[in-house]
This record gives sequence, C-alpha cells and structure tokens, in this order.
Amino acid sequence: MHFWNQGDWVTHGIAILLAILSVLSWMIIGSRFFAQLRVNRSIERAFDAFWDAPNLASGVTIIRDQDKSGIFAGMAQTAAQVMEAHERRQGQSIGSGVSHSETLTRALRNYMVHAQARNESGLTLLASVGSTAPFIGLFGTVWGIYHALVGLSGATQVVLDKVAGPVGEALIMTAAGLFVAIPAVLAYNALNRANRLVTAYLDGFAHDLHAYLTTGTRITLARAA
Repeated sequence: MHFWNQGDWVTHGIAILLAILSVLSWMIIGSRFFAQLRVNRSIERAFDAFWDAPNLASGVTIIRDQDKSGIFAGMAQTAAQVMEAHERRQGQSIGSGVSHSETLTRALRNYMVHAQARNESGLTLLASVGSTAPFIGLFGTVWGIYHALVGLSGATQVVLDKVAGPVGEALIMTAAGLFVAIPAVLAYNALNRANRLVTAYLDGFAHDLHAYLTTGTRITLARAA
C-alpha cells in the first residue's frame, strides 16, 4: 500500500493491467480445465456406448447422453446427418455425383477443424500473458526505481535506508509480473497437451465412423476380463 501511495499514474496503470491479465487468465484456466475434465470423463464410456448400440440412430442417441462435453456426440450426429442428406439428395443436385465417402470425409474434416478451434479458444491469451507479463512487471520495476531516485535527487545526503526502501518496493512489480505469467505458462502447456490428445481421439473416431458408414464394418471392442 505504501508503494501504491507513493506511485504515479504509470505505476498504477501497470498494476491495474497486471491485475486484469491475472483475472482473465485465471478465468480461462478455470473454464478450460473444467471443460477438459468433462471430455476426459466422456471418452471411454461414450465410445463404448456408441459401438455397443444396435444401429446408427440409437448410437447417436446414446452417445449424446453419455458424452457430456458434446464433442464426440457432435461428430457422430454430423456423420449421420451427412449420410442421410446425401441419400435424400441423390440425383437431385450438382453435388449428387460426389461419392458418399468423399462427402463424409469432407464433413468429418470440417467438424474436426471447428472442434479444434473451439478447444483452442483462450490459449492465445494465455500464451500472450505468459510471454508479456514478466516484461510488464519489469517495466513497472524500472519506472518505480526511476521514480524513487528522482524523489531523492534533491536530498543533500542519501543514505542506504532512503534508497533500499523505494527500490525494494519497486521490485514488487517484477514479482507481480511473475505471479501472473507462471500460472498462464503452466496452464498453456497442460491445455495444449490435452488438446493434442483430444484431437487424436477425434481423428481415430472419425476414421472409425468413416469405415463403418462406408463399408458397414462395425468396430468391435475388446473388453478386459
């Protein structure tokens, strides 16, 4: 509080900026980690329930109930809707000459692109906060030291106590920048790895759906005793 009272508008602005960046990064971290927990809980039981269904329609209904995240259920529903629309418009439009395999591949690829974009929302802000917050705090420290030295410039005698106090208080800005940056960097790395795993699961599920809907071959799950 003493540093805040002694600071000027530049110091106050930097402190407020770091506080805003910290709040935004923690909001993203909390929301994304809760979303990732829903995805992790849905992976195994959603796939098992879908491939155990007697037909595609019931499989879509079952996976929608089991997949709380909606990402895998959305892919199954998209594939079913694309196949139904392709069969309904067969011979009635320009695109009717395209094979159902190519149509399904295009639809699954587009769904994966949009799903990846949703999963990566907020990661850019975390990366930006993690890379810029230390330098923002360092600038606040440099400005605070400069402000303290300017305040002592008119003194006829400068002792260590008069210099160490303002300089030590200015170093708080560097600590604040690190406090903002470190959680953002750690969360970015963890969420980035989790997104790669989700993308791998989506890619595998897309291949399995494509094989089932184009060849009729069902995926049989090997269950452990």
